[in-house]
This record gives sequence, C-alpha cells and structure tokens, in this order.
Amino acid sequence: MKFLISILLLATISFANEMLAPKDYPTGEVGKLVKLGEDIVNNTDTHPLTKNFVGNKLQCKSCHLKGPDGKVGTGEGISSWVGTAAQFPAWSKREKTVQSLQDRSNNCFMRSMNGKRLIVDSKASMAIAAYITWLSEGTPIKMNEKGPWSTHNTKLYPKGVKHFKAIQKKATHKNYLAGKDVYAKKCASCHGQNGEGIAVFPPLWGKDANGNWLSYNTGAGMSKLDKAASWVRSNMPLGQGGSLSDQEVADVVLFMNAQERAPFDLQKALLPKEEMGYYNSAVLEEKHTVESNFKSLGLDLQQIKTGK
Repeated sequence: MKFLISILLLATISFANEMLAPKDYPTGEVGKLVKLGEDIVNNTDTHPLTKNFVGNKLQCKSCHLKGPDGKVGTGEGISSWVGTAAQFPAWSKREKTVQSLQDRSNNCFMRSMNGKRLIVDSKASMAIAAYITWLSEGTPIKMNEKGPWSTHNTKLYPKGVKHFKAIQKKATHKNYLAGKDVYAKKCASCHGQNGEGIAVFPPLWGKDANGNWLSYNTGAGMSKLDKAASWVRSNMPLGQGGSLSDQEVADVVLFMNAQERAPFDLQKALLPKEEMGYYNSAVLEEKHTVESNFKSLGLDLQQIKTGK
C-alpha cells in the first residue's frame, strides 16, 4: 500500500511539474515578445494592442486559468496552454480547415472576446503565439488530427463534451431552477448575483449600465451547453474543480447560458478583407443566438426558462 501511495504521489508531482511554465524567459527580442504576450493575456481588454479588438470585459486569463506558478494558461484543468503550440497545425471542425496556432487564438477575439479578429501577422497576434509557444517548450511536436487542443486537453475535452451533451439534451425547467440554485450558492459570490462579475472575477452574461456586453457571445465555445459544462466541471468553483456533481454542472451551465448575451454573426466579427488579409476558414457564414444554441440540442429556451 505504501508503495502504491508513493507511485501515485510521484505521478501527481510529475503532472504538476508538467503544467508549469519554463523557469526562464528566452533572451533578446524573442524574450521581449514572450513577455509582451504575457502582458496581453493578462490585460486583453485594456492593453493598447488589443483593447480595440475586444468587445466585453474578459481577458484571455478569464478562461485560461493561472496555475501554481501564477502564469496564465498553466492551470491543471481544461484550457491549459501547456503543450498547446506543439499540436499545431491542427484540424478544426468549426472552421473545416487545418488551423495555425495564431488562427486559433485570433478567432477567440471574435467569440469569447465578442470583438474583432486580430490580424494574423500583427504584433499582438505574434506576441500571444510566442507566449503560448514558450509554455510549450520541451513538448514533442505531434500535430493534432482531432482538434485544435493540446494533448492534455484532448484527453479531457471531447469526452467531456460528449458526456454532457447527453445530459443537456434531457434538460427541463426543473433543471433550470436547480441551476439557478447552484449558481446562487456556488458561483454568485465571485461572479455576481446577475452574472456581472466582481473585482477580478469575470462577468458571465448581461450588459453594463451603459448597455455594453460584459461577457462572451453566442459563438463562443463557452456559450454551448455541452462545451461549457465540460470546462466548468474541470475548473470550477475556482480551485475546486471536480467538486460539483455532473448534474449540478449541467444545471448551472443551463441557467448561465440561458441568460442574455450578444448574438454572433461571423461576417460582422471580421475586419475588411483589405485590412485583415486572408481568413483561413471554409466557413464564411455563421450566426448564433441564445435560442439557436438551445435549439441545437433540441431544447426550447422559453420552455426551459418558464416551464411553459
């Protein structure tokens, strides 16, 4: 028994070490670019190079959580960036093309940031890619044929999405009410009673006093009931990922994503072609609303919210 405990402890320590950022930054201009990228992922909505491309109050760190080393993207749950750069180019089912690392991160600005897609060879785009690549140093290169995720996230994310899709398809008004209760007890102390966010904790839905959207739009992965549930189970409550039951996770995500958020229209999220350059996607028309996201799983939004 002692031997088994020792093996498990060593495995845990090894895993934790794998999720840490390198001890040292690169030198010279490469190091400066990595540090710039780190600054941007910490302050995405206010940084001079990215603030005009962001349409809400989120930062990259809102989803790509910090690990024990304090670095964005080294959290142990789904959405860790450690090893991610070594998986690209990677297939994207959403875009129906093989994507670069910069394609992947720039598209987050359209969806999770509710803004405009970064220009692929801009300084901000290069800097974010440099930071993620730094976190991936030492990871063997293995392009991902399944999706644009690291090896770590590939082991967790697709399986979690499939699992929660089956649960969410059975959702009812009772699940919505249960999710409202879970939110009040487990989430509101950080994210606010009305999803507005509190201090450093990000907003989850709604608008500010000036009518500006606070959180991700309906084209973001987090707006999808199955994808968001997979992320929440892995990461929330903060520092207690895995502490909620699967049904609690499904219910609270049902409640959260039934709330008001910005609709997504791909064409409105792209800069003019002469400014943006080539857009690496076979999908050029895409629209989503809260209603359509629910409908994609066979759910009626109003019935879920009101029971009628």
